Amino acid sequence: MSAAQPRTAAIILAAGKGTRMKSALPKVMHQIAGRSMIGHVVANLGPLGSQPNVVVVAPGMDQVAAEVAPLPIAVQTDQLGTGHAVGCARAALGDFPGTVLVLYGDSPFISTATLSNLVARRVAADNPAVVVLGMRPADPAKYGRLILDTAGGLDRIVEWKDASEAERAVTLCNSGVMAIDGKVLWSLIERVDNKNAKGEYYLTDIVELARRDGRACAVVEAPEAELMGVNSRAELAIAERLFQDQRRALAMEEGATLIDPASVFFAADTKLGRDVVIGPNVFFGPGVTVADDVEIRAFSHIEGAKIASGAIIGPFARLRPGAEIGIDAHVGNFVEVKNSILGQGAKANHLTYLGDADVGAKSNIGAGTITCNYDGYVKARTVIGAGAFIGSNSALVAPVKVGDGAIVGAGSVITRDVEADAIAVSRAEQVSRAGRARDFRAQRQKMKQDKARK
Repeated sequence: MSAAQPRTAAIILAAGKGTRMKSALPKVMHQIAGRSMIGHVVANLGPLGSQPNVVVVAPGMDQVAAEVAPLPIAVQTDQLGTGHAVGCARAALGDFPGTVLVLYGDSPFISTATLSNLVARRVAADNPAVVVLGMRPADPAKYGRLILDTAGGLDRIVEWKDASEAERAVTLCNSGVMAIDGKVLWSLIERVDNKNAKGEYYLTDIVELARRDGRACAVVEAPEAELMGVNSRAELAIAERLFQDQRRALAMEEGATLIDPASVFFAADTKLGRDVVIGPNVFFGPGVTVADDVEIRAFSHIEGAKIASGAIIGPFARLRPGAEIGIDAHVGNFVEVKNSILGQGAKANHLTYLGDADVGAKSNIGAGTITCNYDGYVKARTVIGAGAFIGSNSALVAPVKVGDGAIVGAGSVITRDVEADAIAVSRAEQVSRAGRARDFRAQRQKMKQDKARK
C-alpha cells in the first residue's frame, strides 16, 4: 500500500453522548479490559494500514481527541444522524479514491479479519459501491433488515418500523458498519435527505441511492459477538465478560495454565509466554509482558510490568508500572514493586515495598523492608548491589546505595551509602536490666489492686 495513495481509509463515528451510561465520560472512553472502546477500534484497524482514519466527535470531547491522537478529528456540532456524521469528516478525509470504512467507536470487537473481508469484498470484480456488514443475531429485535436480490446482492436496507411481515422474517440484520467506494462517497452523502420521522440523515439511505445509480451493493457477514454495540453500563459489563472469556481461552490455547480461568482478568494488551501458570484471582492491568515458565500465584495484581522467565510472583503480590522482574526472581506475598528492577535470582518474599529501586542479582530483601523513595517533593532511587542481604524491617532512605555483598542488619534505617561487603547496622543499642520485668509486673499488679479498692 502506497503511503501517498493508500487504498483504505476509515471514518470512526464517536460523537454519541451515551446518555444511558449516565456518565460525564464520553461513551467511547469507557474501558473494556483496560482499553477504551474507541482504543479497541483503532487497534483493530491498525494492521490494515488504513490512512487517514478520521474520528468524528461532538464539541468538547477533548478526552476522545487525546485518546486517538494523532488521528485527525472532525467535529459534529449538531447530532443529525449517521449520514450527517459521516459528512462531517469530509474536510479531514478529502476526496479519497480508495475504500472508506465507516465504523462506530462504541462497537469495539470488530476484528481485523472481518475488516479485511469487508475491504476485499468492496474491491471485488463487481465493484460494489457499498458493502454492508451484516449479522444474524439470536434475537433480531428491532434491527434493520438487509434485503438481498435474487443474485445475492444487497437490494435495500429496511428499518424495523418500516418493514413488512415478510421483511421482518429475514434474519440478516444491519450492523451499521460499511465499506464505501471513496470515489462516490460524497456524492451519495450529499443526496441523503432527512425526510423521515426523526428528521435525521441516515447513512443507510446510500444503499438505495447507489442502486439508483446502477451500482451494485453487497453484504459481508460477521458473528454477532463482533458487532456488539455498548450503550449502557450493563452492556459494558457484558462486553467485558465476552472479552475475558475469549482471552482466557486464547491464553490456554497458546500454552498457559489457568487454574481457575473464570477468576483471571486480562488487559487487552497482556502478553503471555508458554508454560506460564496463573493462579486464581489474578488481575492484569495494561502493559504486562510475561515470559516463559513464570508462575503467578493467587490474588496478585500486575500492571505495566515485565516478568522474565522462571520468575515466581505472589501470592498477594502487586507489581506496579515500571516493575521489571528478572530471570528466576521471586516476589512474594504482600510485596509491592513500583518502577524497580529485580535482578536475576533476587528475592523479596514477604511484606516489602520496593519503589524506585535497582536490586542486584541474587540479593535477598528481608520481610518488612521498604525503600523510602519520596521526601514529599521529589522521588529518589535506591541501588542495591548483587548478592546483598537486607535484614528484616529495614528502611533504606533514598538516594542511597548498598554495595555488592553488603549486609544490612535487621531493623536498620540506612541513610548513607554502604560499601561492598560491609555490614551496616543502624539502631539503638540493646540494654538488658536483670529482674526489672519481675519488678514491673509486681508494681503494676499492686497499682491495679489499689485502684480496685477505691
